[in-house]
Amino acid sequence: MPNLENLKKQAKQYLRWHRERYYPVAAEIRAALPRFQHLDDNQVLEANFKLSDAQELIARQSGFEGWQALKTGAPAMTDQKKQTVPAPVLSSTSAQLFVTDIKASFEFFTTKLGFGVDFVYGDPAFYGQVTRDNAQLALRLVCEPVFVGDIRQREHLLSAGITVDTADEIKQLFLNFQAAGVPFH
Repeated sequence: MPNLENLKKQAKQYLRWHRERYYPVAAEIRAALPRFQHLDDNQVLEANFKLSDAQELIARQSGFEGWQALKTGAPAMTDQKKQTVPAPVLSSTSAQLFVTDIKASFEFFTTKLGFGVDFVYGDPAFYGQVTRDNAQLALRLVCEPVFVGDIRQREHLLSAGITVDTADEIKQLFLNFQAAGVPFH
């Protein structure tokens, strides 16, 4: 088991990441702390999160029920056979698309498909994300072929799937995309 001072530093790091809205930490918080399990990433990062929460996170990741149990070294997690683990909830999906012209890609997704730019990294830009409702698409600039040979000519590569709730929404989305001149395969 790591020494207690290192665990304290880890807890402070998680607290710092939460305050800085570092997105990967939201998934870890949600996975380890039951009261955050029903929240999406933005809600986790907006929620009140104290040092004691970060310490509980470290303790649970180490297999203990809480910080005090971790400090005393007493295994407080009950027998695994008795615990029922809830099924994971997938609240959304996001795909990463490799693009050769990131500026044109952002333009296409915002003007033709109705997405908004969530963030862009780099000057010149090399990575970013567009969002529309619960759909998230990461765009990554590539300067060389991602796939070998003629796979792009032979295959219609699925780049992303976006879920809607009703058939009417599917029809409306299709009509909107068709009116914007978006090709379908």
